[in-house]
Amino acid sequence: MRIIQEKIFRASILTISGIGSQRLRQLIAYFGSAAEALEAPAGAFSELVHLVWVQEFLQHRAELDPGAFQERLRREGISLVMPGESAYPYLLAECPDAPAVLFYKGVLQAQQEGIAVVGARKASSYGKAAASFLAGGIAGEGYAVVSGLARGIDTAAHQGALEAGGITWAFMAGGLDTIYPHENTKLANSIIEKGALLSEYPPGIPPEPGQFPARNRLISGSSRGVIVVEAAEKSGALITADCALEQGREVYAVPGPIFSELSRGTHQLLRMGAKVTEDMRDVLSELAPFTPESRLAEVPACLEGMTRVRSKGMMQTESKWAEILGCLSDVPLHIDRLAVLCRLPAQDIALGLLELQLAGEILQLPGQHYVLQR
Repeated sequence: MRIIQEKIFRASILTISGIGSQRLRQLIAYFGSAAEALEAPAGAFSELVHLVWVQEFLQHRAELDPGAFQERLRREGISLVMPGESAYPYLLAECPDAPAVLFYKGVLQAQQEGIAVVGARKASSYGKAAASFLAGGIAGEGYAVVSGLARGIDTAAHQGALEAGGITWAFMAGGLDTIYPHENTKLANSIIEKGALLSEYPPGIPPEPGQFPARNRLISGSSRGVIVVEAAEKSGALITADCALEQGREVYAVPGPIFSELSRGTHQLLRMGAKVTEDMRDVLSELAPFTPESRLAEVPACLEGMTRVRSKGMMQTESKWAEILGCLSDVPLHIDRLAVLCRLPAQDIALGLLELQLAGEILQLPGQHYVLQR
C-alpha cells in the first residue's frame, strides 16, 4: 500500500504548474519521499525557499487530491511505475535523470531491454523501409523497439516491430491522454496490446516543442543502443544520439544516398564514429552483456570525438565542474541532493559528473551516489 501511495503522490505533485521530473526528484532527494514532501511543515523548506518553484509547490500542495487523481488515471487506463519496481525500464533506472515516476498504458515486462530506432519525420520510402526492416530484426532478437511515435521513421519502426510480433515502446512528449500525431491513434492502440506508451508527463499536459528533446533522453536511456535512420544536419534524432552518448549507449547510423539532405545527419554520425548499420548483425556485434559497471567503464569509442565537437557550444565551463567538486567529499551524496546544492539543471549535473568520472576525479556508487576519488 505504501508503494501505491508513494507513486500516486509523486504523480500528483507533477500536476502542479512548474513542477517537472527534475524538481520532483529534488524534493524526493531532500525529504526522502513524495509523501514526506507533501506533509512537511513549511519551515522544513528553509534551504529551498529561495527557489521560486518551491514557493509554488508550498502554495498549491494543499490543493492536491491524490485520490481523485488516482481515479482519473484508472478511468483513462493509465498505470504508474517508479524506479525500484521490476516493471520500470531497468536501463532507464540507471540514468541519473530517470523520472521518479512514469505514466504508461499497456504492458511493461520486467528486465526488458530496448534498442531505439529514430529518424526523420519527413522520411523517404527508403528510410521507412530500412526502419521497418531493422525494427523487425530487433523484435526477432527479443528486444523492445523504442521510439517516439512521430511521423516517418518512428512510425515505421513501431509498425515493423508489431508486424514481426514483437514488443515496442513509444515515449510521448505530453500526457498519455493526447496522442500526437493524431493519425497515429490506431497505431498507439496496437502498441499497448503487447508493449506500452510511456511519458513522464501527467494527463492534461499537451505536447509542447520544448518537451520533445527531454523525451528523447528517455528513448535513449531505455535502450542498449540507438539506431539513426535518416536525419538532416539539425534534427531531433541527433539530439537523441547526443543523449545516447552521454548515457554511455552505442550509436548506430544507416548510410543513405549522398545526394539526399536526409543523409547529412547520419553521415555526420558515421564520420564521428557511429557504427555503420545495414542489418541486425551489425547491432548485435557491438552489444556486450550489460551491467551498470560496464556502462561506466566502457565509454563508446565515438564519445571522445563527439565530446570534442559538443565542447564548442554545449560543454559546461570548468568553473561549474569546480562547483560540483566543491559539493562532494568522501561522504556519499545522491545526485538529486547534489543538484539542490549546486543549483544546476539536471542535464548539466549529468554531463559534469560524466566528465569528472572520466577524469578520475570522482567515483559513482550504487544508487546514484557520488564521492571524491582521492
